[in-house]
Amino acid sequence: MKSNADIIRDFIAAWPRLDADELAGYFTEDGTDYNMPTAPVSGRDNVRKFIKGFISSWTATDWEILNLVADGDVVVAERVDRTRLGAKSVDLPCCGVFGMKDGKIRVWRDYFDLGTYMKGVS
Repeated sequence: MKSNADIIRDFIAAWPRLDADELAGYFTEDGTDYNMPTAPVSGRDNVRKFIKGFISSWTATDWEILNLVADGDVVVAERVDRTRLGAKSVDLPCCGVFGMKDGKIRVWRDYFDLGTYMKGVS
C-alpha cells in the first residue's frame, strides 16, 4: 500500500492530464475540496463537477512541489501551480493540506491568493 505522501505526489502529478474523473477518483465518496477563497464542495461527484468546471478553460498545467510533509493522515504540500489558459498564464503559489482516509483524500484545503490567479488569467 502506498504512503499518504506518495498518494498526494501521484495526485499532484495527475493534474497535467486535466482529467476531472481521474482527479475526483483520489477522493473518498464524501470527500471535500475546499479552495479557501471559495465555498467547500463535498461528495466525489460534486468534486468532479467542480474540478471539471474549474479546469475547463485550462490548456496546460504543471504543479511543482516545493515541500511535502506527512504525519499520519495529514499531508501538507507547498507548491507552485503553473497554468496556461491559451496565451495567458499564471504561476500560483499554493499550500494544500490534505486529510486522508484509507488511501483517499477525505478533505483538501488549498490556500492561495485568488487575486494572483485572477490577475494572471484576465
